[in-house]
Amino acid sequence: MKEDDIPSVLGIEEISFAAPWSEKDFLNELYNKSALTKVAAFENNIIGYICINYHLHESQILNLAVHPDFRRRGVATILMDNAIGELKKRGCVFVYLKVRVSNAGAQKFYELLGFKVKSIRKKYYDNPDEDALVMMQKL
Repeated sequence: MKEDDIPSVLGIEEISFAAPWSEKDFLNELYNKSALTKVAAFENNIIGYICINYHLHESQILNLAVHPDFRRRGVATILMDNAIGELKKRGCVFVYLKVRVSNAGAQKFYELLGFKVKSIRKKYYDNPDEDALVMMQKL
């Protein structure tokens, strides 16, 4: 991800999430030395992105989204596979993520990639208030 990508990323973010990240949130991850940020493009247009933090042997997927016109076409899988490959190169052996309990589609996607539910974080999300499932995969 580059700074020039952020307006396109924000457009996808705003149509994908009830409580979207701000431009500042993406800039913080872009310049965080412990972060991995990637975009997917089609015909020079950003169609998806992923943001991950890592420290020593652990990592956490903070944000993943694909433009609605390109969902269910393998874009998120490519982003995840590419990011997980990078995390392995950096010595990570675990990756975590949080997902809304109501987001059954995302849960199924992550389960297909090998993630397992490890715990629940009560009232983790706002807008609307909702619990989060903490999912983990060993790399």
